[in-house]
Amino acid sequence: MTDESSPYLKNPAVLDGLRKDDSAGDGDDVQEAPPKKRRLLRRVLIVVALVLAVVLAAGFALVMERQITLNGNIQRITGAFPEEAGRPAKTVGEAQNWLLIGSDKRPGEAGSQRADTIMVVHVPAARDRLTLIGIPRDSYVRIPGHGNNKINAAYAFGGPKLLIRTVEDLTKIRIDHFAALDFRGFVAMTEVIGGVDVYVSRKVYDPMNKVTWPQGMVHLEGEKALLFVRQRYNLPGGDFDRIKRQQAFVRAMGHKIISRDLLTSPLKLNAFLEALTRAVSVDSGVTLSTLRDLALELRDIRPDTVDSTTIPTSGTAMIKGASVVRVDRKTGARFFAAVRDDKLQEYFDDNGGLADLQIVS
Repeated sequence: MTDESSPYLKNPAVLDGLRKDDSAGDGDDVQEAPPKKRRLLRRVLIVVALVLAVVLAAGFALVMERQITLNGNIQRITGAFPEEAGRPAKTVGEAQNWLLIGSDKRPGEAGSQRADTIMVVHVPAARDRLTLIGIPRDSYVRIPGHGNNKINAAYAFGGPKLLIRTVEDLTKIRIDHFAALDFRGFVAMTEVIGGVDVYVSRKVYDPMNKVTWPQGMVHLEGEKALLFVRQRYNLPGGDFDRIKRQQAFVRAMGHKIISRDLLTSPLKLNAFLEALTRAVSVDSGVTLSTLRDLALELRDIRPDTVDSTTIPTSGTAMIKGASVVRVDRKTGARFFAAVRDDKLQEYFDDNGGLADLQIVS
């Protein structure tokens, strides 16, 4: 733009020459907006910029508020791990092992706290798969300081610390993190996502809760889902079938969680995260950044890249009038070594052992 107030341009000849040169372009008439319109345009742009800045700031504040709120919902367990002396070495590389339990009570609550579900979640260094390793709650093992007993009694005797020590003594696998799921929160989570569907291979009656599960596809939601994953009596495979049910439910829930219906609905996703964070308790080393970073690393995980298995066992027995599960020490040693060495896929290729979760009893 030229400034006609310049002394140089006060010469009429020069001014006329410039105007002639300006008109000798490509034939387009470029008309400059009047000063009043230019000022109005600048004001509009400033207002729009301010509005965008406010919206972005509000969005950032909302995200931070949700993170703070969700983080505050999670109960942290201090002193969850046993003393370092005598603990197994860390799994090779960046692999992680999480000990996950399901219980009627959150850690620290009064009353009996036997672990209803015990599972090791192996996260390989490649972050390309997950392996859910079920530990039958009736596994007959040595509980430090309490002799031999069912493994779920370790949680009742000494909470997370004794259970972790017992699992580590049994498997020689180092547990990196601990998480406990409160079944009351589990019910809320299933309701938020609208339940899941699993295929039941045969008609099964639950005599404890007087519920009949028909053969075929069964929709599980709320209390009904809880009854299904916790049924133990009258299953053909007893506790083994219950583990299979629980793993199949986790798989089905995984499908639902990553569905567009949930991930593209801010209200549903927020409700699910609220229910999840209120239901879970973790060791004090698990921060919000720990969970966020792990979620980012596992962003490509899908239900078909989640494997399920159970620790090697050698059948059941009756000890002091109670039915227990015997751990296969010989086969177990090879299996646990594969976990420690982060070579589970090679182990499964050579030995099998993966559970088929398409059909459950």
